Amino acid sequence: MSFTEANFENAVLELIQSLGYTYRYGPDIPRDYHNPLYEDDLLPSLQKINPKKPAAAVTEAVTRLKTIDAATLTHKNIIATDYLQNGIPVKYFDGREERSDLIRLIDHHNPENNTFTVINQWTVIDNAEKRPDIVIFVNGIPVIVIELKSPSRENTDVSEAYRQLRNYLHDIPSLFIYNALCIMSDQATSKAGTITAKEDRYMEWKTTDGNYENTSIAAFDVLFEGILEKNRLIDILKNFICYSRTEDSDTKILAAYHQYFAVRKAVESTKTATKTDGKGGVFWHTQGSGKSLSMVFYAKLLQTALESPTIVVITDRNDLDNQLFSQFSNCKDYLRQTPIQAESRTDLRQLLAGRKANGIIFTTMQKFEESDDPLSLRRNIIVIADEAHRSQYGLEEKINATTGKISVGTARKIRDSLPNATYIGFTGTPISSKDRSTREIFGDYIDIYDMTQSVEDGATRPVYYESRVINLHLNETILHQIDLEYDIVAEEAPEYIIEKSKHELSKLESILAAPQTIDALCSDIVAHYETNRQYELTGKAMIVAYSRDIAMKIYHKILDLRPAWQEKIGVVMTSANNDPEEWRQVIGTKAYRDEMAKKFKDNTDPLKIAIVVDMWLTGFDVPSLATMYVYKPMSGHNLMQAIARVNRVFGDKEGGLVVDYVGIARDLRQAMHDYTRRDRHNYGDTDISKVAKPKFDEKLEVCRDLLHGYDYSGFSQGTDLDRARAISGGVDFLSAPAREETKKIFIKESLALRQALSLCRSLLHQDERLLAAYFEAVRTLLTRVESKGQLSLRELNARINELLKQSIQSEGVINLFSDIKQEFSLFDPKFLEDIAKMKEKNLAVELLKRLLADQISVYQRTNLVQSERFSELLSRAMSSYLKGMLTNEQVIEELLGMAKDMISAHAAGEKLGLTVEETAFYDALTKPAAVKDFYENEELIAITRELTDLLRKNKTIDWQKKETARAGMRRLVKRLLKEHHYPPEGMEDAVNTVIRQCELWTDAVL
Repeated sequence: MSFTEANFENAVLELIQSLGYTYRYGPDIPRDYHNPLYEDDLLPSLQKINPKKPAAAVTEAVTRLKTIDAATLTHKNIIATDYLQNGIPVKYFDGREERSDLIRLIDHHNPENNTFTVINQWTVIDNAEKRPDIVIFVNGIPVIVIELKSPSRENTDVSEAYRQLRNYLHDIPSLFIYNALCIMSDQATSKAGTITAKEDRYMEWKTTDGNYENTSIAAFDVLFEGILEKNRLIDILKNFICYSRTEDSDTKILAAYHQYFAVRKAVESTKTATKTDGKGGVFWHTQGSGKSLSMVFYAKLLQTALESPTIVVITDRNDLDNQLFSQFSNCKDYLRQTPIQAESRTDLRQLLAGRKANGIIFTTMQKFEESDDPLSLRRNIIVIADEAHRSQYGLEEKINATTGKISVGTARKIRDSLPNATYIGFTGTPISSKDRSTREIFGDYIDIYDMTQSVEDGATRPVYYESRVINLHLNETILHQIDLEYDIVAEEAPEYIIEKSKHELSKLESILAAPQTIDALCSDIVAHYETNRQYELTGKAMIVAYSRDIAMKIYHKILDLRPAWQEKIGVVMTSANNDPEEWRQVIGTKAYRDEMAKKFKDNTDPLKIAIVVDMWLTGFDVPSLATMYVYKPMSGHNLMQAIARVNRVFGDKEGGLVVDYVGIARDLRQAMHDYTRRDRHNYGDTDISKVAKPKFDEKLEVCRDLLHGYDYSGFSQGTDLDRARAISGGVDFLSAPAREETKKIFIKESLALRQALSLCRSLLHQDERLLAAYFEAVRTLLTRVESKGQLSLRELNARINELLKQSIQSEGVINLFSDIKQEFSLFDPKFLEDIAKMKEKNLAVELLKRLLADQISVYQRTNLVQSERFSELLSRAMSSYLKGMLTNEQVIEELLGMAKDMISAHAAGEKLGLTVEETAFYDALTKPAAVKDFYENEELIAITRELTDLLRKNKTIDWQKKETARAGMRRLVKRLLKEHHYPPEGMEDAVNTVIRQCELWTDAVL
């Protein structure tokens, strides 16, 4: 017996009840189906958690909750989220005058004082009538919608649950006005997200206690227990859900499990530090895993944990200050205060002096260089240092050997300026083992979320490396000189060494800026991009230039090579007073750079390649960015932060690719020394020639072996027609019944081949690329024929042609099914004739099976008799075929016969003058063949119409889910049938068929 979706639903309900939730069955609750709130809990719960508030105030809060007025669902949800977190402000008349008050919807201080209810099959009528699997209510408010899919159905997975949730947003938006988060699960995979989240931003919850051990695969119950434990759920609703609001969009964010537990640890560490040494600790979460948002959640929690401290956020660059300030500003409604940027040290002093509490103030380290006087002696100041371990944070005093001048590290100056503050460091890269000063300022690690864990969780993608230094054709002497200069640039050196090396650095500039070197660089970048990367995801790429002058040289040279790329490429850097005049129109103003940032983040915008020097290398996120060309020596955390621009999650992105033109491999390995042991093991050397290419070679050989015995040479040597025949022929070969297991293995292995190909395409010979393109085309056609959704000849051809254009720059147009002249349609006799003539008989079987199965799935929602009849016929035919009892020609004949029977069945209803739904009831009434011997056809048609009319008039919501309603509907149906003396004696089972058709009809209509 299979473990069905209903079994899984019961298992989840049992699990949630074990957490202390009260269970109710939705169809048993009498209610207004247009109202998604659970009224039985709502008013009593609000009265309970607002015991001293007058009834009029609570009643007014309920009214406001039910009548949230805004233009869109997202805007309504923004208001509801604020109500859930902060309460509803109300005005009411107390008999003498109007008063104002605040009514809490949730008791955040005493979670057990709230009412927790789990209800399944909760019907809501809005634009349509839908019944989500499970809804979690807190105090009668539907805060979580859970959609489950059968663990045992092969063609159903968690992605289908996501699509179902997205459809609910359109069909029953009223339920999601109050939604805090959604959960989807097929038991194998369980994820949580918000109403604005795309599927790749739904995340697993992998621990119930904050321990990251053994979290590579999380059991389904970990998510439900991890999120729904009562205390934690109330905490999440209050403190770990926020909206990030910009001019262009409103994004609802749910903290991931690693953010939740780490922020909680950080708050506890900070509370301890305020009473002891002021060292809050270091929060190391790898780049791209949501560090900035963790800082936002941390800042919000501190307001209650430490009684409204003033928070000072310090960065070491103006552009980072602006980026982080923007993130906090976007979340100001959640923070319930507006962040401020200090304009100068004097401004910072005034901002601190002008308050005793509260405030989130942003500043750069440079403002602490301007004076040695304390800015404030207050203790309730928390200093958040972003990237806390950069070289500028020094405690030691240093002496310039030339001038004798003593310089004090900025960290010491910050400490002296805010001597009684508590300090916490947030970083995306580890503290160097040689770095003593960072620990002296901040203390030890609070929490580590390393690269390995982040990739396992799907929070980031791995970054791979490709060296193309050799393509610049530099002689050994110059390469050696670059290595020597690189050591100086790469070293995080004291000021006096930097002064000494300026002359040497100018040599490196002259080497890297040499016209012949720039020519070779740009020619190689253009060739590499066009051949290997322009069709990877959205084609976004970044070129990191050594200097501003070199950035402009690269820009102009690439436009010389590709004049049509005017809109495709741009330079992003600040302007300087001594810039050549012709630079102005290229780099523009700050407003122009802001516009460039919007364009680069827009996946549909023609701007695909950004040339940068320093800007955008930290804190700038473009998830679809997959390629970075590096022409600038970098090392340590600067290098790791820069290359992390390509590690963001986007669609089916396998990883980011860093293409090296200056020899950063050694420094990449060096930078990994301070990472965790498993990070060093997994990502210590990600050179595509050592990682992706061997994997590609292995999978290519596997795919070759799986197609052994089929001649596909026409794909690489022939015309477009030959290519089309090779693809459809390969699918036909793998679709033979004896190769069912081979086909499954091929689909899996060719997908792995494509993933490796996306990284190492530049290392391949043309014949390898052609072969990989062929295997991918075969895989694509196989999966499309077998997958759900409408099967379209036009869409299939377009998809394969686009694939070939991207993979091998094929400009031809191929038709995969040259024998088929029309679009796929079972109800088109010409199509059936064409498919019978197909040379690829196994593929013809798969197409017919898929199209018949699609039509049967329609019948399963509408026509019980035809569904059962054709399901049995299809199952029997395919079973005989797979067992070798039928040849492919014979099974095609049977399947074509079924298709013709479907056409006849469809036409029969029309011929009788019946609608589709009436035809379904007619089929149910006449299922026993002998029935027509007892009744005239006109009488059967009359019974059909009366029955349909009876159901329409008496339908009630959820009747098939309520036993009493089911019994009532059965009585009505039986009474009508009895009036017509139906069924004939000895055919009593016929009534059950009619009743089942009635239930099916109700499910489809309601």
